[in-house]
Formats: sequence, C-alpha cells, structure tokens
Amino acid sequence: MKHTTQRLLLAISLSSALVAASASAASWQEQLNSAATQLSQQNSNTTNASNSQSGLSLSSLGGLLNGGSQNVSANTMSNAAGVMEYCFKNNVIDNNVASVKNSVLSKLGLTTPEEKKQQTDYQQGLMGLLNTSNGQQLNLKALGDTEIGKKVKTKACDVVLKQGKNFIS
Repeated sequence: MKHTTQRLLLAISLSSALVAASASAASWQEQLNSAATQLSQQNSNTTNASNSQSGLSLSSLGGLLNGGSQNVSANTMSNAAGVMEYCFKNNVIDNNVASVKNSVLSKLGLTTPEEKKQQTDYQQGLMGLLNTSNGQQLNLKALGDTEIGKKVKTKACDVVLKQGKNFIS
C-alpha cells in the first residue's frame, strides 16, 4: 500500500509538471487530480496485482497526454487484435477498427474461435488488458468513465489501431 501511494504521488507530480507547460494547465491539473483520486480509490479496493495495473494506468497518464505512445504499444499483435476488439465493442473508437482487427487476425492465422481461445494475449485484450511493450499491463477498464479516463482509453486504442495498421501494411 505504501509503495502504491508513493507511485501515485510520483505520477501526480510528474503529470502535473507536464501539464503545467500547456496553456490550459489549470484544467488539465484538475482532470489529473480527479483521475488520480479515482485510481487511488480503486487501488484501495483491489488486490496487489490489480494495484500494479492501476498504477501503470496512472503513471502512463502523463505520457499519453503528452503524446507518448511507446507506453501503450502492445507487445504482441494477438493482444493488439484483442484490444482493438475491446475498443470497438466498448465504443471507444470505431474508425475501421473491425477491418484492421480482422486483417491482423487473418495474418496471424487466428481465424477460428478455437484458435482465438488458445491465444492468452488475445483473450486478455478482449477484457481490456493491454500487455505493453515494456512488459507491463494497462487495464483499460480500470480507467473508468471520467473525461480523462475516456481520453486515455481513446489514445491507447488509437495507438493500438495504428500499430495494427502498420502490421498489415
């Protein structure tokens, strides 16, 4: 719990520093503080494993809002395809995501329901769990439905969609 609190405070201060440089610093700071409060409350109600997922969500927040996409690129294309499906089904993005996801699955040879069930990364993606390229996991569901949570989800979904497009081209 102490480690989670320290991580939360560090993420808030880093996010605040990044946001302070923008013209709408006060608005962003309020949004970040709101997101931090909500994620902190979620941390206190979950297990240690979930805490690290939520902690990654918060620490990635500043980088995402500042345009950093490396924090949320998928470590496998099967996970990216699952995340694209999650994003589509939850109306996060809809710009051609189904077509890209289907093309990625076809290129990976995952066309039958049985093949998809055997791919743990894909199944995790369907649940909104993005396995990042740095070996951590970002839980899109844990971001909630706040304005800032929706922005972060949209950014993550856009990054994974772009990753899928690059894979099939």
